[in-house]
Amino acid sequence: MQKEGIKHRNNQEFEEIKITIDKYEDIFSDFDPRPLSERGLASDFFFESERAVMAKTTDKIDFIMTIPEKNRDLKKEKVIIDRLNDYFKRHYEIIKKEKKKIVKKGTIFTVSGIIIMLIATVLLFKFKQEDFLTSFLLILLEPGGWFLFWEGLDLIIFGSKEKSPNLKFYKRMSVANIKFVSS
Repeated sequence: MQKEGIKHRNNQEFEEIKITIDKYEDIFSDFDPRPLSERGLASDFFFESERAVMAKTTDKIDFIMTIPEKNRDLKKEKVIIDRLNDYFKRHYEIIKKEKKKIVKKGTIFTVSGIIIMLIATVLLFKFKQEDFLTSFLLILLEPGGWFLFWEGLDLIIFGSKEKSPNLKFYKRMSVANIKFVSS
């Protein structure tokens, strides 16, 4: 793989990533017997692609696979490009939904924690721990409220952040210009 500098097209910056393959099967898993339009990606292809894409500074990428002229088949290339585009777009949407779901869950936890703490505060000021039930509810509600509040913030801040690198990779690849050239 070789690194290329930032280029310009239509007044937009984009970067090239070049990967050399010997044959189209290098892109796909050896263990997957399905046709090219359905096959899973090879782990080494995926790893190298991710490493190269994440090293770039822009979201606009030309993802170029060089292959020996004698091994080229334009029909296969069309199927592979469609397969890769579909794969990366689908996974981008999946991870985007997962991140949104984590943030939503964190927000619900945080708001629930605040509501529980408000209930505990109202109980404290209204009943001033005069009876056993009020004392018990305060002992139960306060740590529960704090737990939900902090767990919710943890999900919003750190849980969603764990999805960010994958989201960034799939976002870049979902809009990448994928093409083949002869080596």
